[in-house]
Amino acid sequence: MELEKITFEGVEQKRPMIIAGPCSAETEEQIMETARGLAAAGVKIFRAGVWKPRTKPGGFEGGGEACLEWLKRVKQELGMLTAVEVATEKHVKAALTAEVDILWIGARTAANPFAVQEIADALKGHDVTVLVKNPVNPDLELWIGALERINNAGIKRLGAIHRGFSEYEKSLYRNPPQWHIPIELRRRLPELPIFCDPSHMGGRRELIAPLSQEAMDLGFDGLMIEAHNCPDCAWSDKNQQVTPEALAVILDHLVIRETTQTTESLAELRREIDKLDNQLLALLSKRMRISHEIGQYKKEHNMPVLQAQRYDEILSLRGAQATELDLNPEFIITVLRAIHEESVHVQMKLINK
Repeated sequence: MELEKITFEGVEQKRPMIIAGPCSAETEEQIMETARGLAAAGVKIFRAGVWKPRTKPGGFEGGGEACLEWLKRVKQELGMLTAVEVATEKHVKAALTAEVDILWIGARTAANPFAVQEIADALKGHDVTVLVKNPVNPDLELWIGALERINNAGIKRLGAIHRGFSEYEKSLYRNPPQWHIPIELRRRLPELPIFCDPSHMGGRRELIAPLSQEAMDLGFDGLMIEAHNCPDCAWSDKNQQVTPEALAVILDHLVIRETTQTTESLAELRREIDKLDNQLLALLSKRMRISHEIGQYKKEHNMPVLQAQRYDEILSLRGAQATELDLNPEFIITVLRAIHEESVHVQMKLINK
């Protein structure tokens, strides 16, 4: 990708770049009061949802294009930059006409290549900053594909927003982080700025601070946080919004670790990690060779590949061992499931030869 650094006049170039504002633009008074509070807290970029289609019909779905006039007033009176979500060609044209500074593509839109391409086509020939949220499902290739479509339209000031991923089972989080996915995105696209949206990730205002700190510890470039002058009265997603004053406290307590210097002691510890990783790979290779031998035995004796009782015994025993060794049992179970899946694959391939 051909990218340029995201910079704005009047916005200090330091981590984290903050984008904040209400989930939805409800009234002009609400927008202005919230913006004034955020400006007083030092926030330079104001966000608001103008078009808000909900998961199910019947909820507040935003005031539409008319709300862009309120964002113009925020720019004129407070000197703040503005950001809105766009999902169609019409949204893009209206936002650009209103001189919105940052457009972002939401998670549901990012999951639809047809919709992303429509937005990309509407952006051609325009110089604007665009941020792309991760798709609702944990699909890194789909996320990168959306970013590439926008970049191919000539948008060079481009960034990603990590807002977590939907999952069927209930969790502490509204959208569990699955941090390994944005970490892989950073590895694949090291020049791409990544923002974290702890509001949608946590779904509850008390989770915004710890999730923001995790994002900073992972080297994220910015935060997009939902703030409202009266969160409990919000017309949408009230539980995940904070007041401008509460946001100021959250930001004030963030610990930003900027140093990247590698000391000799750290280098030595990394060499130890490398040595252990090599040993782990050698052990895994040996384990797969034994799985192959087991598969050969099952083939000769006409046995099924999956032995459910044996698999249950392994998970139960190793989970207990993990606790004794001060390891997270859930982590060990995840690793063992991956190893077992590969072992089954090896044996299936052998039996069906």
